[in-house]
Amino acid sequence: MSTHASLCGLAARAPALAAWLDAHAETLDTDATLSGDVVPQLASAGLLRIGVPAELGGAGGTIGDAIDSVADVAGHSFAAAFVLWGQRTFIEYLLQSPNRGLRERLLPALLSGELAGATGLSNAMKYLCAIEPLQIRATQTTGSNSAPAWRVNGGLPWITNLRKQGFVAAAAVDHEAGGAPSIFAIAHHAPGVARSDDLDLIGLRGTNTAALQMTDTPLTEDDRIAENAPAWLTRVRPAFLGLQCGMSLGLARRSLTGTHDGGPGARAAVADDVAALTEQLDTLTARLKTGVAQGEFVDTPASLFKLRIALAELVHDAATLEVQTGGGRGYLRGVSGVARRQREAAFVPIVTPSLVQLKNQLAAQRAQQPKTGTVS
Repeated sequence: MSTHASLCGLAARAPALAAWLDAHAETLDTDATLSGDVVPQLASAGLLRIGVPAELGGAGGTIGDAIDSVADVAGHSFAAAFVLWGQRTFIEYLLQSPNRGLRERLLPALLSGELAGATGLSNAMKYLCAIEPLQIRATQTTGSNSAPAWRVNGGLPWITNLRKQGFVAAAAVDHEAGGAPSIFAIAHHAPGVARSDDLDLIGLRGTNTAALQMTDTPLTEDDRIAENAPAWLTRVRPAFLGLQCGMSLGLARRSLTGTHDGGPGARAAVADDVAALTEQLDTLTARLKTGVAQGEFVDTPASLFKLRIALAELVHDAATLEVQTGGGRGYLRGVSGVARRQREAAFVPIVTPSLVQLKNQLAAQRAQQPKTGTVS
């Protein structure tokens, strides 16, 4: 797919959303004045229902279609794509949860954009890779009718899409009594839940990114997304990372398209580089969507990690080419989105799991592999 065709996709399918994002992309990156509007805008364009079965209120389609929707939005506003990733990933958690009652209770409001969904599982994904311990602990109590219940304490320092008008966040919780950690859905209005002020980010400031703290917050089985977090996370991680990679796909496409805005001499100077990156992007896109759809990355997460690293490097290279072809015009405020896309590209390597974390994980896996060959 050409970069130009992919960028025209959102304008053709959801022209009102594309126009709104283009008009407000700088604002969504630099301040929080429109942070409450992003989820409803995405919902009115139908993007939250993509890849969700029709019988559950969705528009049908596949997880690959949902990845494409994140990429399409990222070509207009990376901040809005970051929000879409959070919302659609939380929806995916419910689709893959055995807790049917929780899904029926939350999914309609999430699909309509009335309720924001925050993934909250960056800590859990790092825990799965033995990078850091879980930061929330649960103490078992007794609920009504002697049913299991818990009180949780702890916090997460960075969660996106904690919309002030109402949110629910997924969080991995370690049990004091032992056993496998669980994944719970924690509502904004639950007792003991406190949202911090928005984090003081250098960009993406319209994404409702804040810290979340729980103090003796009561939870029951009705709030549990998954009982065995490690096993469930292994299954859901391809969708988590696949949707996240959609942000890189869209940003890379937009930067490569931006190289055409330079003069004829500048375009000619980088034409071979643009062609090579475009071909690489198409190859990585196909590998990502096929791997997620076919379940390949469940058993071979290293392949997905390598894809994420390759896409981050491609984003950097594409953004650099756009700077080169744009020249001084890109350094003027209000003239182009080149400077914003540079900030957006700088975020790609550090979003969890960061490139450093992934590279360390791959190195650890290589170190554990048995040596082959003879010893002289």
